[in-house]
Order: sequence, then structure tokens, then C-alpha cells
Amino acid sequence: MKRRKQRQDQPLQREQAVALRYDEDRDEAPVVVAKGKGIVAKKIIEEAKRHDVPVQQDASLVEVLSKLELNQQIPPELYQLVAEVLSFVYRSDQRAREWGTGDGKG
Repeated sequence: MKRRKQRQDQPLQREQAVALRYDEDRDEAPVVVAKGKGIVAKKIIEEAKRHDVPVQQDASLVEVLSKLELNQQIPPELYQLVAEVLSFVYRSDQRAREWGTGDGKG
């Protein structure tokens, strides 16, 4: 059986995930609550979906966030990028609530 060679100009990409928490009553800024690569990343994504937490894919943002420590607040220079993700999350939540309240009785 032949082993498939990996091309040197295409490094193997491992799935990465970072989970953030933002509770405006207790957090000054979003906080990294989970992060991982490979199987751990898959588990983070599975748990998010299982709990109906919206998942946003942004490889460059994950790369930056993965350098932070667990329970560390994001630094001010990342506020704009994370604000865009949170905006996506809030819009997704709003749409889900709107769809959920429609009972088909018009």
C-alpha cells in the first residue's frame, strides 16, 4: 500500500477552535473559555452546536485567539474583530427567536 506524500507547499491543516464567553454583567471583555486543535477542536464545536451556541468560522481570528491563555480576556486590539463575531451571534440568536415564535397560525 502506498503512503500518500504531503506536498511541501501545502502544510497539513489541523482544525482549531476557540470558545469565548461574554457576560456583560461580569466580564469587561470576552473571555477565552476553551481552545484546542484536532479532536479537542471538534469536541468544542460539537458542544457548541449541542447547546445551540452559534459557530462562526474565521481561521485568522482563531489563530490569533488561540495564542491567548484560558480565562484571559481578549486584548483591546482584538475588540473590533470579536465585535464582528458577536454581532453575527446576536443576529443569529434574533433570527432563531423569530423563527421559533412562528407557530404557523397566521
